[in-house]
This record gives sequence, structure tokens and C-alpha cells, in this order.
Amino acid sequence: MIKLLHIENIAVIEKADVEFTSGLNVLTGETGAGKSIVIDALLAVTGGRTSRDIIRTGADHASVTAVFSGATDDKPGGNTGAKRAIEASFVPAQDQRITGDSAAWFDDNGIEADESGDIFISRKISADGKSVCRVNGAPVSAAQLRELGAVLVDIHGQNDGRKLLDESAHLNYLDLYGGSSGELAAFQESYKRLCGKKTEIEKLSMDESEKARRIDALAHQIGELERAKLRVGEYDEIASRRELLLNASKLTEAVETAFEAMYGGDNASGAVALISDARDLTERAAKHSEGLRAISRRLLDLQYTAQDISDELRDFRAILDYSPGELDGLEARLDVLKRIIRKYGGEAEALAYLDKAMAELSDIEDSSNRLEKLEKELDICLKEAVNLADTLSKKRKAAATALEAQVKDELLQLNMPGVEFVVRFDDARGGDGLSPTGRDEALFLISANAGEKPGRISRIASGGELARIMLALKNVLRAGQDTGAMVFDEIDAGVSGIAAQRVGEKLSVLALERQVLCVTHLPQIAVMADTHFEILKTVSGGRTFTHVNELDLEGRKKELARLSGGENITITTLTSAAEQLEAAGTFKKCRKKM
Repeated sequence: MIKLLHIENIAVIEKADVEFTSGLNVLTGETGAGKSIVIDALLAVTGGRTSRDIIRTGADHASVTAVFSGATDDKPGGNTGAKRAIEASFVPAQDQRITGDSAAWFDDNGIEADESGDIFISRKISADGKSVCRVNGAPVSAAQLRELGAVLVDIHGQNDGRKLLDESAHLNYLDLYGGSSGELAAFQESYKRLCGKKTEIEKLSMDESEKARRIDALAHQIGELERAKLRVGEYDEIASRRELLLNASKLTEAVETAFEAMYGGDNASGAVALISDARDLTERAAKHSEGLRAISRRLLDLQYTAQDISDELRDFRAILDYSPGELDGLEARLDVLKRIIRKYGGEAEALAYLDKAMAELSDIEDSSNRLEKLEKELDICLKEAVNLADTLSKKRKAAATALEAQVKDELLQLNMPGVEFVVRFDDARGGDGLSPTGRDEALFLISANAGEKPGRISRIASGGELARIMLALKNVLRAGQDTGAMVFDEIDAGVSGIAAQRVGEKLSVLALERQVLCVTHLPQIAVMADTHFEILKTVSGGRTFTHVNELDLEGRKKELARLSGGENITITTLTSAAEQLEAAGTFKKCRKKM
């Protein structure tokens, strides 16, 4: 659950601290006071998209800090922050640890958990549009923060119910409810193999003229590459040899002169002979002076080195000898290799293409046998995919029956007495009666009034009905799942009267299992709050300021009176507000037995 939200310079909020509790937290206030800004701040700190436009006028940056509880056993009843801190002081630090999917996120991202067990998140948005995100002090990317945010909080905006109008998403909703991910994954893997076999058959099932053209093209390419007798690295070797031969005369003259300097000629001694003489002289003289013995040994090493160099010069001279036609042969080979490389890439790529072309030619020439084999494999793949699709379809239809009953029950509780909720199945429009999602297409149908035939949600549901359908479906889909805090931004759109009361009661019951935050204009919802915040806008010094205040009992009475009767708060409206609070308290005592 979210324990604390600290906001600075977000729109009209200069600075605000909101300390949420477990159970149902309600935010109310005049239109334009900034209620949704609190939700926007929560979105930002959990990885939502932001821009510099949210920065308060005159400020160079905005920031949001949130503290989430890593524990999952908070219950409604509203521990205050002080009480929670006192209770936490009696719990050993090693027992205050992050649990559930958030722990997996910390492990995956290599971030240390705080010893308190809480999760500290901050996000700073600069005027240049850049943002800096941190979790427990460690910098993270917005994408990483978004992954963690999805575990910690589930936010439903004012138009979230409109997602129900996307009929392509209905099958996904059903699979989520029915827990069909394993069966769906098995089918999709089989369907992928089926499509692969079809593609192979299509490649081989070409007409005879196309087949003949392809055979001719492949045979030409294979012949060209085989005649070339390619060897990886040959081009570089030949180019190096050609460069050597083109400069052979210059190299020969230099090498022969150097060799003569080392070994000598007819009229002069070379370096090898001179070093040998010097070594002999020092060796004999060393009998009379020990100091010359070391010099003699060094001259011997130098003599061996000079002889090695002379031998290498002789060998290098030998490779400069070439036949009159060798250079022409190298030029011709280089032309062949250049053409091959230009056409197919490097030597390695050309050899790889040769293997591929030979395999394709073999497949085409043996296409009749190959086609027969592929068609048998296709039949096996099709039967497997159909069986898996049938298994998936049966599970979906069983889940649909349960979903219909549960959603209808939820909607009855939300004051839609004549409602009918139906999941209609149609056959998939893909080949073989299959599509990437199986053999089914699912569509949610609704009848909001008794005696009316169920129809598409987009054509039947009003705005208020759509909000209630969304709440019912979300409540059913999330049952038994640890989704962290749930946030509803004006879920009361289009709802009033008894329907609004039922929505408030449903949110209150939902808050038994998890923390709920709700922005609302309706007293029927606000009265169910375990903790009630008033969003108040003021003007001072020509600037607008928004404040977030937690209301006590008297403050709640005044706010409920305002929501019911506007600014004309009277003894009658205050008395009515007190009666509503008393009735809400009675309901909360009963809800624990529901």
C-alpha cells in the first residue's frame, strides 16, 4: 500500500504531503481544485509519462516522492502513520521485508531493499523535460520504474471504462479470468509450427515454369561458385603477393645490397665477417683481461644475430623470383574473386550461399517427395493445433459461464437489477478455423434492462453503466490477486442516486482486501471513506495554491454537506451528513460479515 505521497511544484500544488491509510481513501473538492493532480503525481512517481508542462509556473523543476509499504497484510481500519511507526518498532528488521512481485523486481534489477521493509520512490522532472527516477536511493530508468509501479498500484482513470469498448480485448479479459495462459501458450507454439509448415509447402508448391526458372538460376550460381574454388582469406593473400611482385625490382635491389653489406662481396668484407674478426680478437685478448670476456660473449651473440639476418635476407630474395606469367595469373584470379565478392559479399558469405543454394536446388528437384512429406507433417501439426485449440476453447467456455455469473452478481450489487451479462463466442476467421489466439472470438454483451436482448456494450451502456461494468469486471478479474493499491479517478462519472451508493459500498467492500484511493464528487461514495481528504484551492498574492487536508469528523460533515447542497451549508444539510456517516458506519460493520 502507499503510505505517503510528497508533491512539490506539480501544477497548482506548490507543496503537499498526503499520508494515506489502509482501507478506502477518498479525495474530494471543488471542480478544478486539483484532485486529479494528486493522481497525476502518483502516476508520475510510478513510471507514468510526464512532461515539463506539469511543472508549476515559475518553478525550475517538479518532484514527487512516495513511500510504499513492502508488506501485504495491511487491513482497513486506518492505522495512522504514527501508530504504524510504533507498531513497526516492535518488529525485528529482518522480518520487515518486501514481499510478493515487488521482491522479484528488486532481485531482477539488483537493487537493495530498505531495512524498514518500505519502498522509497522519487522522481524529479526538470524544466528541460528530463526526469531522474530513484528507488531506495538507487537511480533507475522510467521503464524500470513503470514495471515496479505496475506491481505497487493499479490506477483506473476517468475513461478507463472505455477500454471495455475495445472488443478485441474481451478475449484477453476472459483468458485473464480463466487462467488460460498455459493452454494459450501451448496452442500458440503449435500454431506457429503449423504456419511454418504451410510456408514451406507454399515455397515448394510453385508452378513448373517458375520452378524451371529457379532451377536455372540456382544451377548458374552454384556452377559459378564451384568453378571459383573459393578459400577464405585467399583474396588478401593474392593481393599481398601481387603488391610484392609489382615492386619486385626495387625490392630485389635493396635486398641484394643489404645482403652484400652483411656477407660482403669481392672487394670488401661484410658485417658478419667483421663481427667474427672482432670476436676472435677479444677472445684472445681476454686471456690478459677478464673485462674483455663479457664483450667477447656479446660479440658472439651479435655474430649469430647477423648471420640470422643474412639468412632471412637470402630467403626473402628467393620469394622475389617469379615466373613471367605469375603476375598475369594473379591479376586474373583477383578479377574472379572481385566479381564473386561484389556479387555475394565476402568469401565466407559466398561459400555460405553456395551451401544454401545447393540445399534449395536439392529441395526443388526433390520437391515431389518433399511435398508429400511436408503434407503429412502438416496434417500432424493441424491435428495437434486443433486439439489444443479445443482444450483452450473448453476452458474459455467454462470460464465464461463463471464470469457471466460473477459479473452479473457484481452488477446487481451496483444497482443494475435487470442486468444480463453474456459472453458470446464466434468462430475465429483464420484458416482452418484457427487464429493466433485459438478457434474463438469472444464478445461481451450486456442488457441493462429486464426484457431487453443483450447487445454490444458500445451500443447499450450509458456512461454511468459503463463505469459500473468496468468496476464489476475489474473487481472480478482482480479477485484473489495481490495488485497493490487500487486507484479510481472519478469512477462516479454518469452515476447518481442509489447507483452511486452501491458504487460506494462496492469500493468499501473492495477496500477490505486492499488499499483503495478514490477521487469523487459524490457524497454517496465519499461517506464510505475510511480516510477522507479535502482538496482545497486558494489564491494568495495573485498565485493559486492547492492544499490537501485530512478531515476529522466535523470536517467530513461539512464536506459531505457541501457535496450534497453546495456552498449553502445549513443545519439540515449537516444533520443529513451526520446521518449518512452513521449509516455508512453501520454498513461497514456489516460488510465484514459479507
